[in-house]
Amino acid sequence: MTWGTDVPPPAHQVPRARWGLVALRVLALAALIGVGLAVHLTLRLIERPLFGLRRPLSPWITQGVCRLALAIIGLRLRVTGRPMGASGALVANHVSWLDIFVLNALDRVYFVAKGEVARWPVIGVLARVTGTVFIRRDRREAARQKLLFEARLRAGQRLLFFPEGTSTDGLRVLPFKSTLFAALFEPGLRAGVHVQPVSLSYRAPSGREARFFGWWGGMDFAGHFLSVLAQWPQGGVEVVFHPPRAVADHAERKALAAACGADIAAAVAARLPEG
Repeated sequence: MTWGTDVPPPAHQVPRARWGLVALRVLALAALIGVGLAVHLTLRLIERPLFGLRRPLSPWITQGVCRLALAIIGLRLRVTGRPMGASGALVANHVSWLDIFVLNALDRVYFVAKGEVARWPVIGVLARVTGTVFIRRDRREAARQKLLFEARLRAGQRLLFFPEGTSTDGLRVLPFKSTLFAALFEPGLRAGVHVQPVSLSYRAPSGREARFFGWWGGMDFAGHFLSVLAQWPQGGVEVVFHPPRAVADHAERKALAAACGADIAAAVAARLPEG
C-alpha cells in the first residue's frame, strides 16, 4: 500500500553545478557503508554463536555508521527527549528513506519491514545484516510473526515499526494500523513492555517546498536520493521521543495504536511550517 495525493510531488532535480557535491557524498557514503558492513559482519561471527538473538556489539556499528551518514548528507538533527530504557517497541511516523538513518543514529533499534524489502538490491542486504524483522501481510503468518516478535523482545531487542504502513509527505500523520501492536499483548509480555511514540518533523532547506524530504507513492528513489545529496545548505529534522506508554495500561491493541498515533500527530502538527 502507498499513500498518494492529487497534488504533484515537488520536482527533484540536480543542478549541473552540484554534481561534484553529489559525487563526493556518494563516494563517502559508499566507503562508509562498505567499511561498516565489513566490521558488522566480523562482529556477527562472534555474536551469533555466543549470544544468539542478543547483539551486544554490532548495533553500535549500525548507530555509528548512521550518525556519520547524516553528517555526510549534511542533515541537521534536533532531538527532544530520549529513547526509553525499558524493553518494548518504538513507533514513528514515516516520511522518507532518511527515517532509517535518523532513527538508527539515535537509538540501537531493530526495524520491522515488509518482506519485499529483503529482496531489494543493496538495501535488502543491509536490512538483513542489521537484524531487521521481515513480515508478510498474510493472516496465515500472523501466529508465526507474533512468536518472532516475542522472541526478539525477550532477547532484549527494541523493535521499531511504522504503524501508518506507508510513507507520506511529512505534513500529516495517517491513522495507525494496530496489527503489529498485537504481539505486545501476549500474556508473557504485556505486563512488562512499553511502547514509545517517536515523531519526525522534517524542515525543508531554505527556498525548497515543505514536502522536499517526503518520499511517497510512485516517487523515484534515485531521483529523490540524488536531489537530497545535491542540496546545500541542507535542511534538518526534529525528532521527539515522547513518554513511553505501558502496554498494560491499555485495554487492547487498537486503543494503544490510537493513543500513540495521537501523540505523534499532535507533535507533527505543532511543528508544521507556517503558511
